[in-house]
Amino acid sequence: MESEELLEDWRKLALDIEHQVENAVIGQRETIRLINVALFARGHALLEGGVGVGKTTILRAFARAIGGDFERVEGTIDLMPGDLVYHTYVDAEGKPRIEPGPLIKHGERLATFFFNEINRARPQVQSLLLRAMAERSVFAFDREYRFPHMTVFADRNKVEKEETFELAAAARDRFMFELNMSTPDDQPARRALVFDPAFHDTEALLARVAPDVLPWQRLNAIAAGIQRTIHASEAIERYALDIWRATENPTQFDIALEDVDMQRLILAGASPRGMSALLRAARVVAWLEGRTYLMPEDIHRVLLPTLGHRVYFTPVYELRRQELADALIAQIVSRIAAP
Repeated sequence: MESEELLEDWRKLALDIEHQVENAVIGQRETIRLINVALFARGHALLEGGVGVGKTTILRAFARAIGGDFERVEGTIDLMPGDLVYHTYVDAEGKPRIEPGPLIKHGERLATFFFNEINRARPQVQSLLLRAMAERSVFAFDREYRFPHMTVFADRNKVEKEETFELAAAARDRFMFELNMSTPDDQPARRALVFDPAFHDTEALLARVAPDVLPWQRLNAIAAGIQRTIHASEAIERYALDIWRATENPTQFDIALEDVDMQRLILAGASPRGMSALLRAARVVAWLEGRTYLMPEDIHRVLLPTLGHRVYFTPVYELRRQELADALIAQIVSRIAAP
């Protein structure tokens, strides 16, 4: 079992990761905190936002600060599942060659796998990535390749819809968080992004981030120690179970949304895996705040990014998913009495 002193040392390293990323990215403190929560809860994170808001920059900054081997794949319509596992080429002597692809060539040293514009990749590619995310392994060249330390960061452009493929529910469920990254509202941050030349050179910004901030090979062990150390009272447990039931049957808690037939809204509520992810993330929030116990605010902070994409609406309401997911989570927080 990890000692409290060791976990405190790691908490300082985790906060340093955030500090390093903030050297390259401004106006996104909450997004940075939540990506860090996913990292220490050993979950994967999907970042959504408009064009040019800095999604790629923030994820590359995290990859640099975490350390270990890094691999990046660009989502394109012609990308095939095999492209993740191997690539073929003709060498200088004109002979065909096959070599390990981006997902397996680093072996157990792969710490961060970044899938840029994941919704441009075909469903077959997304399915292969789903297995890699769930099991942190793939089978290729007559053997199993494992990458136990891998965290998948992905982003998707929510503006363009042509030549894109919406992620299936099973694929989305493999992401601990779906985070919506928008342009900063803060006026000084907006001014700096436009008028400060330092923010016009991505590579120079990333050079501000100290590399290899922590011993990434120990992330799994530390994450397990955090989960054992942060305790939930019986009242918090009852509160979490009420939230779960509210995602399945909102009317049981007098939750109503404007212009919505609540009896026809929910196709399926949060799954056990989704609720497990919620509590794992909430414990990391408490740990980063320097506590060994859960508070309702810890759950509230990760409720939308964890469950917003795990509550399934009937087809008549699915097109309003973003609006209704936000409203439903807000009502759950408002209507269910917190301990």
